[in-house]
Amino acid sequence: MPTQIGELLLKSNYITPEQLETALQHQRQHGGRLGSILISLGYVEDDDITSLLSKKYGVPSINLSFFEIDPSVIKLIPVDVAQKYMVVPLSRVGSTLTVASADPTNVFAMDDIKFMTGFNVEPVVATEASIMEALEKYYGTPHSIELKKVYDQIAGEKESLELDLDPNLDDEEVSIDQLQQSSEEAPIIKLVNLILAESLKRGASDIHVEPYEKDFRVRFRIDGILYNIMNPPLRLRDAITSRIKIMAKMDISEKRLPQDGRIKIRTKFNGKQKEIDYRVSSLPTLFGEKIVLRILDRDMLPLDMSKLGFEEASLKRIESAILKPYGMVLVTGPTGSGKTSTLYAALNRLNTPETNIMTAEDPVEYNFPGINQVQIKEQIGLTFASALRSFLRQDPNIILVGEIRDFETTEIAIKAALTGHLVLSTIHTNDAPSTISRLLNMGIEPFLVATSVHLICAQRLIRKVCMDCRTDVKTPLPALIKAGFTEEEAKNVHTYKGQGCKTCNGTGYKGRIGMYEVMEISEDIQELILVGASAREIRHKAIEQGMLTLRQSGLAKVKAGLTTLDEVLKETVDN
Repeated sequence: MPTQIGELLLKSNYITPEQLETALQHQRQHGGRLGSILISLGYVEDDDITSLLSKKYGVPSINLSFFEIDPSVIKLIPVDVAQKYMVVPLSRVGSTLTVASADPTNVFAMDDIKFMTGFNVEPVVATEASIMEALEKYYGTPHSIELKKVYDQIAGEKESLELDLDPNLDDEEVSIDQLQQSSEEAPIIKLVNLILAESLKRGASDIHVEPYEKDFRVRFRIDGILYNIMNPPLRLRDAITSRIKIMAKMDISEKRLPQDGRIKIRTKFNGKQKEIDYRVSSLPTLFGEKIVLRILDRDMLPLDMSKLGFEEASLKRIESAILKPYGMVLVTGPTGSGKTSTLYAALNRLNTPETNIMTAEDPVEYNFPGINQVQIKEQIGLTFASALRSFLRQDPNIILVGEIRDFETTEIAIKAALTGHLVLSTIHTNDAPSTISRLLNMGIEPFLVATSVHLICAQRLIRKVCMDCRTDVKTPLPALIKAGFTEEEAKNVHTYKGQGCKTCNGTGYKGRIGMYEVMEISEDIQELILVGASAREIRHKAIEQGMLTLRQSGLAKVKAGLTTLDEVLKETVDN
């Protein structure tokens, strides 16, 4: 947005001369758009700028969140042009193309688009934040541009769609550069290799390859959020799917049933030799097979409990519980909340030559030396319950059960905890106190729950603010108090937000951190369990005894400048 916006805001008394000078100085030092800088400094709201431009130039304003744009219209403006000018094509009627712009005063942008598309351009104003969201939704993140350009080059090649796989792929050392520059290979092989390479560069945790009736898309999950990366033409659907299934040693002729496979690649990445596993799952859908690849990179697995995000008091409690010779420690939370990482970190802490550690997992995600890991295979009768029974005849010290999901498994695990074994497991509940109710509802006797369970840890993952583009933002005092801060705390809290940079792919967030609710089963709580107290009563007693709730854990991270208030409010409820 040109400096003119600053003058408009100044004349309309939205900002002071001092604020404009501060913003301009920030722009000279760090670059960026003046409108974005004024918003990030808390001098104006995004809507203020939109309203002002709409009135000044007689251009309608629009809320992009209420619009679903036709893919054929999106294709009229290339991704690099849309991002360069911060515009999104909305609709086409006859020879007129309506374009949402964060800056309708930019006549050069409108002329370029008119020349490029051959349509008359009708601008409307939208907030810069909504433009960025729309760009991510329809084009992908800013750093997808390079990938899209390479893809366009591949898609235009006239080579045959050969699907032969080098049988030595699992054993050869493949560099990221080799994967990307394999120009002698067939287009599909080159494209799939490029997707795998880009997923590593972007720090993705999952790759989604999704077919629809009139669309085919590839998305990456980065820090828990899915981003659109590319939309290959439908004619490549079967070829791409088959290539991935061959690499994962799956049956390409079977398209009616779900399948699981694994791709293993040894590579040099950022100067280090590493082994990457992709856990592959195929699922027949209405319009073809959806493929999801879970990226298992052991180097990215946090094995130091002190770096997971536990508050000091919570960390002491969980370490005390896992160092006991017997009893049960449960980690709870929804899928994708980091439960497995917490348990692996605990096992890493306990893994010594003097201990016999046995795990039953479905699936085994990471291999650990010194730990006996069993892959559950229910189709042949190897269930959690049968594995647990066998474990007890193998002289274990520590047992990890991947998930407690039925009465039989829970009963055996509790008996193991009562007979001199430390049992670690996960369970799906919303918070720590409600885990007690879940166990009782499964049919476990209250006295068994009270005596066997030593600690319950509920957790969620939230995105961390990017430290390379972090900047102060002003959050109204009432909003902080409503979120859970005391009035005194709210006065001293500094909140931050990422502006978006190369490090964070323009999202303002980089990496994730956990929020933890760690509840020790004290004697008082044991008594409450025995008399059939509700989850609410147990929660109140636990808070009395110093338990931090998930919301309080999140607010502590806001106070430390690690995350945003929005992230915490999105993942927690006020208790």
